[in-house]
Amino acid sequence: MSGSGGTFVLVATYPDEATAQQDYQVVKDAHAAGLVGSYDAAVVTKDASGKVHENKDETATRHGAWWGVAAGAAIGVIFPPSVLGAAAAGGVIGGVSGHLSKGMSRSEAKQLGDFIDPGQAGLIVVGESKVEDAIKNAVTRAEKQTAKELDVDPKNVDKTLQETVKEM
Repeated sequence: MSGSGGTFVLVATYPDEATAQQDYQVVKDAHAAGLVGSYDAAVVTKDASGKVHENKDETATRHGAWWGVAAGAAIGVIFPPSVLGAAAAGGVIGGVSGHLSKGMSRSEAKQLGDFIDPGQAGLIVVGESKVEDAIKNAVTRAEKQTAKELDVDPKNVDKTLQETVKEM
C-alpha cells in the first residue's frame, strides 16, 4: 500500500515502444479524467548495446511546478550518464535529479536501471505516493513492473526546483 505524503518511482517494461506508449496514454487519460493526480512520466527505450533513449512528451506540467521534469530527473538518477543516449540533463533536471537521488541508494537506483533489458522499452512514472495505486492499476500492458517509495517529500522537491531556477 502506498503512503500519502511521499514520492514514488515506477518502472514498467514492454517488448516495444508502441506498447509502452499505449500504457502511457492510459495514464494520461486517467489523469485527464481526474483519476490520477500529480505525476510525470516518460517512455524510454534501451537499445541492443544498452544505451537508453528518452522519448520526450511535451505535455504541460501535471500539477505542481516540478512534475514536468520529474521523469527526466528520475532517468538521470537510475541510468548512469554512460548509458544515456541523449544529451546530459539540463540544470533544472539536474537539480531535481540530485534531490531525488537522496531518496534512494545507489544500489536501488542501479536495480531500477537494470530492470529494463536491452531491446526493451520502459515506462517511468514519478508521482506523489497517494496516486501510486491508481498508476499501477492503469499500467496493464507491462511485462513486469516495480515501484520504489522514495524518502522524498514532494514539497521539498518543489522547493529545490524553484531554487535551481532562481540560480540559472
